[in-house]
Amino acid sequence: MSAADLRELVGQATRGQARAVARLISLVENAALTPAGAGALREVAAGLAACPRGLGTARVIGLTGSPGVGKSTTTGMLIKAFRRRGARVGVLAVDPSSPFTGGALLGDRVRMQDHATDPEVFIRSMSSRGHLGGLAFSTPQALRVLDAAGCDAVLIETVGVGQAEVEVARLADTTVVVLAPGMGDGVQAAKAGILEIADVFVVNKADREGVQATVRELRAAAGLAETPWRPPIVTTVAVRGEGADDLMAALDKHLGYLEESGEARRRRLARARDEIEAIALTQLRARLADLHGERLDALAERVLAAETDPYTAADDLVAALG
Repeated sequence: MSAADLRELVGQATRGQARAVARLISLVENAALTPAGAGALREVAAGLAACPRGLGTARVIGLTGSPGVGKSTTTGMLIKAFRRRGARVGVLAVDPSSPFTGGALLGDRVRMQDHATDPEVFIRSMSSRGHLGGLAFSTPQALRVLDAAGCDAVLIETVGVGQAEVEVARLADTTVVVLAPGMGDGVQAAKAGILEIADVFVVNKADREGVQATVRELRAAAGLAETPWRPPIVTTVAVRGEGADDLMAALDKHLGYLEESGEARRRRLARARDEIEAIALTQLRARLADLHGERLDALAERVLAAETDPYTAADDLVAALG
């Protein structure tokens, strides 16, 4: 695709044309996987940065939790709640990868068909393609596309890998951790960073036995955290839309906290810093591969033969990069 075609596509996407948005997300997904795609990504990023409405206006909400707790159903419930407010909504639903095609395996759009014909809702399933942390590698770029396309709220649903799903907190303004009674989730929330990343807890499937026990466990675990924001605990039966108003109230309260405390700007600054760092590291790896592949192999042989240590070898390689 020529530079002129890319600029035209970006322009159409920033005007909210759904087909252009879909094509642009596909482009950034595929271009991120190949060194040859770097030029296209640069062109897209420059075009999005020049978007007349500006970037950083979309409210970004991440939903994470173990498989089977109802993340997709909760996401669908939130779509309805935001649409009742007249908001344009974007959804990035990250699914496990097919081991054969690399594509999204579950296809969360199947579980959100109620919104398939709504022109003010854009739902995109993304393949994790083996990327850890519950997101796809290109999720930050896809988020920028939806932001520029005029989405008032972007919901990011993670892949569902349990305790490792903490990356979404670095991308979202508000992180919602979804749990369900009878799955040991109350205890699991206290482990491996899940408690720390939650801005709001949702105990879904609250029509099951054990919901109050799960809430008590969460409340006790949350009480151990020494943070200015104490995550509220909301009970829902998302499949029936029960608890939607309570969840929206909790999200609004957190948004108010973010704005009043200055935490919103800090989080978005950290997001931009992480994105810059990831791009820089990708470029450095590409330079290493292109310019110093043989040198790296020779240094690896020396480390293996105990002729040098890996830190000295790394110093040698960095110095060679100039």
